[in-house]
Amino acid sequence: MKIAILSYRSHPFSGGQGIYVRHLSHSLVNLGHEVHIISGPPYPQVRKEVNLIKIPSLDLFSVENRFKAFSLNFLFSPIDLFEWIGIMTGGFPEPYTFGKRVKKFLKSTELQFDVILDNQSLCYELIGIQEGYPLVTTIHHPITKDLKLELESSANWKERLSTNRWHGFLRMQKKVAPKLKSIICVSYQSKFDVEKEFLVSEDKIEMIWNGIDIHTFKLRDKSKVIKNRIVTTASADIPLKGLKYLIHSMPSVLQVFPETSLDVIGKSSSNSSIRELIDNLNLTEKITFHSNLTESEVVDVYSSAEIAVIPSLYEGFGFGAGEAMSCGVPLISTTSGGLKEVIGDAAIKIESESPNSISEAVIDLFSNEEKQIIYSKMGRERVEKEFHWDSAAAKYIEVFKRAIDDF
Repeated sequence: MKIAILSYRSHPFSGGQGIYVRHLSHSLVNLGHEVHIISGPPYPQVRKEVNLIKIPSLDLFSVENRFKAFSLNFLFSPIDLFEWIGIMTGGFPEPYTFGKRVKKFLKSTELQFDVILDNQSLCYELIGIQEGYPLVTTIHHPITKDLKLELESSANWKERLSTNRWHGFLRMQKKVAPKLKSIICVSYQSKFDVEKEFLVSEDKIEMIWNGIDIHTFKLRDKSKVIKNRIVTTASADIPLKGLKYLIHSMPSVLQVFPETSLDVIGKSSSNSSIRELIDNLNLTEKITFHSNLTESEVVDVYSSAEIAVIPSLYEGFGFGAGEAMSCGVPLISTTSGGLKEVIGDAAIKIESESPNSISEAVIDLFSNEEKQIIYSKMGRERVEKEFHWDSAAAKYIEVFKRAIDDF
C-alpha cells in the first residue's frame, strides 16, 4: 500500500505531532508499506525507508524578528502574504496555508497514493482531497478544549481577545470535521469529545490508541536516580498542561523534603506567568526547564527522576505519562481526558487543578520506597502490554482498507 501522511508541522522533539508521525510511519514501513510524509516545517526525523516530502512554509515561529522576515516576494504569493499577515496579527494560519500548498503539490506530483492520512490539519482542502483519494484524518483531540481552558486562565480582556484570535483556525476545523468520511481518534475520551465538540457522527470515527517506543524509553538504571527529583512534561505556556498546580504544590513538598527539585520537559518564555509564579514562590533554584531535547536526552531526564507527575487538565492521549511509565518511573497523574486510558491502574491518581492532591501524593510516594517499586513495575508492564506502535499501525491499515473499499 502506498500511504501519504499529511502533517502541517512535525517538530521531532517537542509536542506530540512529530513523535506520532515518526513512529507511525516507521511501523507502517515495518508492516511492508510504502510511506511518504508530506510535511511543513519543522520537519520530522524519519528512517531512510520513509520518503519525506518537504512543503516549505514561512516557518515564522522559528524566526527571531517576524517583522523583518517580510519580503517583497510575498506580494506575488498570496499564500505567503496571508501567512505573514496572519501571524503578525496574532493568528495561527499554518493549518490553512499548509492545505493550500498541499493541494498545489498533489496537483503537480506524479506520485500516486492508495490512501492519504491527515494528521489533524483539518484544512478546507481535505474536502476536495477526499473526492480524489481515499482519505483518513487523525484528530488527537478537539482544540476547543485548549481554547476553553486558556480563556478561563486569561487575566483580562486583552488576553481573551488574543486567545480567541490565535484559535481562529477552529472555525475551519469545525466546518471541515463533520464533512470528513473517516476519522481516527487516539482515545475513547478524544472520540467522545470530537463527536460532541465537532459534531461528527459516531459511525465515522475509529478509536486507535497510540503506541509508546518501549525500546527507546527503556527501563532506567536506578543507580542514576537523583533522590527527591520530580519530572513532568508540560509547556509552561499551555494552561491545558496544568503546570501551575504542580508548582503551587512545591512549597508543601519542600517542607517535608527540602532537597526536592522539579525538571520540566517543556519550554517556558522568560516573561510567562509561570516564571512569575516561580519567582514569587522563591522556586527558581528548584525548577529547571528542558526544551529542544533529543529523544535520548528526554529519556535521560525521565531516568534521573525518582518520580513523575502529570498534572494535565486534559490530554487527548498522554505521551508524557506513557513515556514515564515505559522508563519505569513511578507515576502520579490526573485522569483528565485520555490519560485515564493510558495509566489504567498503573499510576497514583490525583484530582486535577489541586495542588493539595499533588503534594499529598508526592510526599506519600517519596516516603514509600516499596510503593515506588510497585508502580514502577506496573507502569512498565502496562505499556508493554497495551501500547505497541506496530499493533496500532496494523489497525490503521484496516481503517485504510475500508476507506479504499468505500471510495
